[in-house]
Amino acid sequence: MPWSVVFMVIAIVMITSIARVSKEKYRAIGRAEEGGALPADAIAGREEIRQLKERIAVLERVITDNHGSADLTRQIEELRNR
Repeated sequence: MPWSVVFMVIAIVMITSIARVSKEKYRAIGRAEEGGALPADAIAGREEIRQLKERIAVLERVITDNHGSADLTRQIEELRNR
């Protein structure tokens, strides 16, 4: 059997395998975007990201505002109490 035929068969198998893996990957992404069931870790991760974004927004506001040390102290205490 000539080597070119062997390489052609190997190439066809590889292309088919890559196509199947890609297809399943995009199906999984589509299911997640459509509101499919998410694992508990993903839900917890999203909640943590939301909380961190809120804290970053508060810190940005604290840094950019020029209200004085009393207001700064109050906002820092609010962050500690969360």
